[in-house]
Amino acid sequence: MSATPNYLKDAKDLLTEQGFTTSNVWYHGTSSELLESIQANGLKRSGDKAIKEALKKTMATIQHEFEESVEPVFLTPSKELAYYWAEQKVSERKLRLGSEDKPVVLAVTLPEEQNAKVKPDVGAASLLLLHEGERFMVYLARVYEENNAGVPEIDLMKAQRMEYLSVLGMAYLDEDIDAAQLVPVTA
Repeated sequence: MSATPNYLKDAKDLLTEQGFTTSNVWYHGTSSELLESIQANGLKRSGDKAIKEALKKTMATIQHEFEESVEPVFLTPSKELAYYWAEQKVSERKLRLGSEDKPVVLAVTLPEEQNAKVKPDVGAASLLLLHEGERFMVYLARVYEENNAGVPEIDLMKAQRMEYLSVLGMAYLDEDIDAAQLVPVTA
């Protein structure tokens, strides 16, 4: 994991004693390889078709059917957290496809009606029980520490729904997002 570029370090402006603040501007981390398609077609639920195809082929070689699910578009209120997830996407694509992508952060500006549909990602509880989730929690703790916001405290088994958004910065929208609402974040 590389250091987050300075122009993406926004936690100092977003972290409060209650966690991350939100607005109608969200962020999505992705891969440079997907950027052209995203800019043309928007963010689509379950959007990385190349990864889905690689998974299908893998499952076919071990004679298991791959049941494709429709995942929502994952969002975060922080560019800094979106960069973390962009790096995860790049790592996944390198492992599965051998690609040499770069992390990309997109700013997602939602109209009021769509913004009201953004939900805390409580499904992240299962992710956080895995090694990938442990790495995210270490990264998140570092973000909190660097911004004098203490230590993120959350009991995944007893957490209130909104804590997944406020403490962990994890959210989703269960609909596609139009390309006109997306802007790559650059230095």
